[in-house]
Amino acid sequence: MGFEIGVEELSLFVRACHKTAGYGLLQCSSGNMSWRVSQEHALLTVSRSWLGELREDQVAVCRITDGRCVNGRTPTVESVFHLGVLRSRPELNVVLHFQSPWATAIACGRPEDYDFNVIIETPVYIGEPAIIEYLMPGSPALAEAVIVAMQDHDMASLKNHGLVTVGRDFNDAIQKAAFFELTCQILLCGRDIRPLPPEALEPLRQAGKA
Repeated sequence: MGFEIGVEELSLFVRACHKTAGYGLLQCSSGNMSWRVSQEHALLTVSRSWLGELREDQVAVCRITDGRCVNGRTPTVESVFHLGVLRSRPELNVVLHFQSPWATAIACGRPEDYDFNVIIETPVYIGEPAIIEYLMPGSPALAEAVIVAMQDHDMASLKNHGLVTVGRDFNDAIQKAAFFELTCQILLCGRDIRPLPPEALEPLRQAGKA
């Protein structure tokens, strides 16, 4: 038996994709998003769709357990890691793959050389990002690397590719992406940038868990 997605859920997902693009986190057809809508199913953007202009007929409904699409659409090429992250992080409901300019610029260099704790929002909402070496987009190797990294990180920098983040809901995921973009802009544009003092980090991390 197929899974029927409600009109309200479909509209909410489309609006969230438009909102993500509105924050400048995507360029044209870059980026993709998934949303857990039940214990068994998730919505995903379809392959090569523009999230800023996404239509309701450009949404794939996939089973989380095995990735099978149940509504005849072709999901994003990164659907394997989206669904894998949802399986491994049952407390979260949204996975966002984005390519905002400043964060992607750092991902195209040596992200491991940066201390991202320059604004309080990084330790509070994001934590330390995982760094993933370049792997072919859509490949099983990339999917596995992202799934493993996101088991204990809420942000991953994919070298020469982009970023992945997660959230309890759409706003949680979008906020993490936007704050990380701001962090990277500060690092690349600012002068004499200094990270937060080490003793400030743990209280801020605990505040984020409250």
